[in-house]
Amino acid sequence: MTSTTRGVERRTIDVVPASERHGTPRSQFTLWFGANLQITAIVDGALAVVFGADALWAIIGLLLGNVLGGAVMALHSAQGPKLGLPQMISSRAQFGVYGAVIPLVLVVVMYLGFAATGSVLAGQALSEGLHLGAPKLGIVLFGVLTAVVATLGYRYIHLMGKVSTVVGIVGFTYLAIKVVADYDVTSFFGTKGFDIVTFLLAISLGAGWQLTFGPYVADYSRYLPADTPAVTTFRATFLGSVLGSQWSMTLGAIVASIPVSAGDPGFLGNQVGFMGDLAGGGFVALVIYLVIVCGKLAVNCLNAYGGLMTILTTTSAFTRSSKVSATTRALLIAAFLATSVGIALFASADFLDNFKNFVLVLLMVFTPWSAINLVDYYLISRERVDVPALYDPDGRYGRWNTTALASYVIGVVAQVPFLAQKLYTGPMTDALGGADISWIVGLVVTAAVYYAWARRTANPPAQTIPMPETAGV
Repeated sequence: MTSTTRGVERRTIDVVPASERHGTPRSQFTLWFGANLQITAIVDGALAVVFGADALWAIIGLLLGNVLGGAVMALHSAQGPKLGLPQMISSRAQFGVYGAVIPLVLVVVMYLGFAATGSVLAGQALSEGLHLGAPKLGIVLFGVLTAVVATLGYRYIHLMGKVSTVVGIVGFTYLAIKVVADYDVTSFFGTKGFDIVTFLLAISLGAGWQLTFGPYVADYSRYLPADTPAVTTFRATFLGSVLGSQWSMTLGAIVASIPVSAGDPGFLGNQVGFMGDLAGGGFVALVIYLVIVCGKLAVNCLNAYGGLMTILTTTSAFTRSSKVSATTRALLIAAFLATSVGIALFASADFLDNFKNFVLVLLMVFTPWSAINLVDYYLISRERVDVPALYDPDGRYGRWNTTALASYVIGVVAQVPFLAQKLYTGPMTDALGGADISWIVGLVVTAAVYYAWARRTANPPAQTIPMPETAGV
């Protein structure tokens, strides 16, 4: 039995051997399309309008952000078939075996944040659909469902992506038809005119959404055969993620523009309930609630599975072991989800504002990481990796890589003057009229600093050194 043909997946952070590689890049399209056709992406798109953008310019800005961020995200995905490794294990080639732990701590926070915010919305949908009477019961039930699929692992997560793709297309097409039939959508466009500040915010929301997938996107392409063309993996991932998220965000920008009467909370006050009402109530609303749960389950499994990989990558740096028992695996997933459910149960009611700031803060800390990983892999190492050394603190990549860590800090600090956050607004942001371009600064500065420095200090192998087949058995 291979690690993904039936039952619980056996592989975790170890290399996937050639004998267990399978599938086609098409699976990357359905996984990322299904994971992005969901309610939180609708909220993300709505935020651009909530914070002042005209619906038309919000949609255009979100598209630009999704395309730019999606390209970066898909470049990470293309590494999976080549290396057969989880994304954060491969980042040891840049940061060192111990050094990679530093961004990993932030990655765990990201997964918990998205899992918690997603559980709030999925819990509301389950509560409405099953008439549970309290969203908290729905949140707990959703956490249990996530734990089951995430524990089963890779194959079932991809299956969930396929199901979510089919269900999402049907449900979201119906919602799109309803919103066009019930409202004069064209009247929402051009009412405010172009504003550079809110336009850049929309771009940041789209780019931030895509870039936060970067630390785990290769986890779901690593089982593809090693000879899978990188361009094919890139294209499937890019199209799935960008098309799914843009569809959701466009719907979000439109529904957030719908005028509300006195006493009506509209979409902003009741995101899940609004979608049920838009569907027409009754049985159709129940179906839409199930669509919402399905989409959230697809992406929350990614968060839980990614959380597992991140925790194991962190601990294995010090234990020097890539072996994990099925029991330990299940317990770690359960602990992660219990924490995220706990956060969801006690989350602030100010969901939209907190989520906006959460996404933009993550953008600040992950763009430098992406810049270093991609510049090193494609321009410095030129896709040549010493795989056994990724598990050995005394190997080629060492414990700490000063070049990468210093470049990372420089990339984060360089963004501070350009931030436009709730708690802090940088001086350059004021000069730009309030526009937040910190993520662009972080990407460009980090890439330039790391490339110039790593060209002199990097020591890539002459060709990729694979892990012996027996090492992963």
